Amino acid sequence: MADRGTRLPLLHLVPNLVTILGLCAGLTALRFAFDGHFQEAAGLVVFAALLDAFDGLIARKLDAASRFGAELDSLADFFNFGVAPALIVYRMTLGAAPDIGWTAALIFAVCACLRLARFNVSRDMPLTGRAHFVGVPAPAGAMLGLLPAFVTFAGLADAAAAPWLVVPWLAAVGLLMICRLRTFAPKGIRIARGGVRWLLVGAALVVGLAFARFWLLMVVLDLAYLASLVVAALGARRSRTPHAGE
Repeated sequence: MADRGTRLPLLHLVPNLVTILGLCAGLTALRFAFDGHFQEAAGLVVFAALLDAFDGLIARKLDAASRFGAELDSLADFFNFGVAPALIVYRMTLGAAPDIGWTAALIFAVCACLRLARFNVSRDMPLTGRAHFVGVPAPAGAMLGLLPAFVTFAGLADAAAAPWLVVPWLAAVGLLMICRLRTFAPKGIRIARGGVRWLLVGAALVVGLAFARFWLLMVVLDLAYLASLVVAALGARRSRTPHAGE
């Protein structure tokens, strides 16, 4: 009977198993990157990001959230969305500028670590209906960091031929992860009833592009997210600007 009390339902382990699966994807992405298979490496990071979007949801639905799971998820996120993207981009595009390129990769990875550390510290703070993130979340930062790779895979340009553009881009994305800009969170999105049909049509378009031109889809999604950051920055600037007569 005493032993029975120490056993956990298998369903309570599902979120942690999803996190471990994502970590294995990130580790395997590095193996592919070191072997020169960069498309497979980037695809595994995208897969890890998709898994990360679901493990927390699964934990809440199964009432299986735990402190251990939260710490495991944070450590996996640092590797998958900090270390792996930095090394993939470095190996793929920054061979012509190894010293400054490695510095940019370090900045990206360290910023991802700082981002997740700040999230861990604020995890237990009460939320007052907040429907936004502070700074770019680590999975979104990984997708932005991989944009040079996506552009190359889509056949739009060869990022390896322009390391002087990739270096500042990788460092800038890292800084976006630790900035104080309010960025949108999915739970804050509200769709008007009249717009639901267009959302479904857009979902069909995304699925079609995912099968036909996956890397082009990733470029488009990155550019759309960048546009949302510009809108958020302009909104923050207007809110800080005093109105005439005040």
